Amino acid sequence: MELIDDQYCFVCGKKNPMGLKLSFSFDGKTIKTEFIPKKEHQGYFNIVHGGIISTLLDEAMVKLAIELGMPAVTAQMDIRLRKALGIGEKIIVHAEMTRVTKKILEAYAKAETKDGMIVADATGKLMKINSEITML
Repeated sequence: MELIDDQYCFVCGKKNPMGLKLSFSFDGKTIKTEFIPKKEHQGYFNIVHGGIISTLLDEAMVKLAIELGMPAVTAQMDIRLRKALGIGEKIIVHAEMTRVTKKILEAYAKAETKDGMIVADATGKLMKINSEITML
C-alpha cells in the first residue's frame, strides 16, 4: 500500500477547503493539537458531533506513528465519549504510544478541556505500513 499525502486530509490537510487544517506539535514522544469547534461541527444543538471528536483522536494516534517514523493505519479503535463538548469550547488532543510490536502499534489519545476535564479518550491498534509517505 502506498501512502500519498496530497494535503487534503480532513483533519490536517492545508488544501482541503472543508477541512479542519489543524497543526500538530511533536515533542519526540507525544503529539498534540488544539481544536475549537464551530457550529458546522455540531450534532445536536450546540453540542459537537461525537464523530468529529473521534476523528481527532484517530488522527492524533496515526500522526504520532508517522512522526515516530512508523507509518501506520488504524486497524481498531475503542472510544469513550465522556462529556458533551459545546460549540466554541477549546479542547487539546494528546496521543502517546503504549506498545510497539513488529507489526502493530498500540496508542492512547485523549481530548481534554483547558481545565483538564477529559471529554473523550480512545485506545487504538495501528497496523504498520511498509511504505514511505509520498508528499504531493
